[in-house]
Amino acid sequence: MRVAALFLCHVVAVAVLIAPTAVAQRPDNLKPSESVWKPAAAPPGGISWTVLESTKEIQRRQTGTIYSKPAFSQKVKALNGKRIKVSGYVMPLQNSPKQTHFVLLAYPPDCPFHLNPAPNQFIEIRTNSPIAVRSGVQSFEGQLILSGEDESGIFYQMQESREI
Repeated sequence: MRVAALFLCHVVAVAVLIAPTAVAQRPDNLKPSESVWKPAAAPPGGISWTVLESTKEIQRRQTGTIYSKPAFSQKVKALNGKRIKVSGYVMPLQNSPKQTHFVLLAYPPDCPFHLNPAPNQFIEIRTNSPIAVRSGVQSFEGQLILSGEDESGIFYQMQESREI
């Protein structure tokens, strides 16, 4: 127990010494409201996450549960049922190195302090053949389906998808 307490004190001391350096390295041109996180860039001929993020989230609370549904922009409504290309970060939903059902995230999922993605920042994807999950950005093409009217919090789905 005493060793654990000493170790914790050491970790805190190192963090206190490093913190001023980390703050000093922050770019001066960033405003407090700007994020250093950037969404994955659109593939050639693809859809930007900026377009998908233009969908507004309408929340309703009932007995401690938050329900959310979309208010799609006209630009997003025009994509419904069309084949689109989009890039992002794969978050597996199956216990396998290859996936046919997964979530594509706009932002990197590697920071434990980053907030959960909003419903307009991910797409539920189903592919016809399994894809290998890699770290970094992956690109996909498929039929975009607008959903979420059931207040499930899933605004975007892609069917008949393939990696490009």
